[in-house]
Amino acid sequence: MAKIVSIHSFRGGTGKSNLTANIAVTVARMGQRVGVIDTDIQSPGIHVLFGMDEEKMPKALNDYLWGNCRIEETAYDVSHVAGASEAGGSLHLIPSSVRTGEIARVLREGYDVGLLNDGFRGLIRALKLDYLFIDTHPGVNEETLLSIAISDILLLILRPDAQDFQGTAVTVELARRLEVRDMHILINKVPPGMEHGALARKVESMFEAPVAAVFPLNMEMARLASGGIFSLQFPDHPFSHEVRRVAARITTPTLP
Repeated sequence: MAKIVSIHSFRGGTGKSNLTANIAVTVARMGQRVGVIDTDIQSPGIHVLFGMDEEKMPKALNDYLWGNCRIEETAYDVSHVAGASEAGGSLHLIPSSVRTGEIARVLREGYDVGLLNDGFRGLIRALKLDYLFIDTHPGVNEETLLSIAISDILLLILRPDAQDFQGTAVTVELARRLEVRDMHILINKVPPGMEHGALARKVESMFEAPVAAVFPLNMEMARLASGGIFSLQFPDHPFSHEVRRVAARITTPTLP
């Protein structure tokens, strides 16, 4: 049975899309059939990491939400970028539109959030997915609550920052009220000098949820400037080792 993995942060700038892309690619390279959907419709961007631009995306999630096409028509096979085919896996990206008019329409008119749930299920069926990763919009809104509520696994990203701690506490409480069973925290952009083990213990005590990985502040990623999938270009980097740890945790069967 396919698993839905939502990746969320309360604030922007946490590195959510980069982590989503790197984890999804790693799972696909483990031989799994993976989909990644960008539901950050107001400020889409994960497509850039896969080398896609407006000309390569004639249809996007927006088209499905406004009844212009089937959800599977918005899916683009990026297995070649991920190197997934060699391992027997696949990776499909469902982007949101980067066209100014489309974003303005979302902000002005909104859309039927209920269609998202149908779209998630439709993608899983049409593409025969093992995993669907949802790159959510930061903060709390209707589509974020839907994504969290239907998730089999929720990954919450925070930086070691007082504002992130406060916002993550809100999200954790909401996730518990929505009865999310499998929730993990990813600590990202940890500056030099912070002891990772002590930080992880502090976060686990604060939120009563397991820390799946601690990612150091990554200057190499900053220099890459969203020019590709970091873990493919720097497979021996500590960041990439942590990504593989998260991927292994996601794909390890758990007892009911």
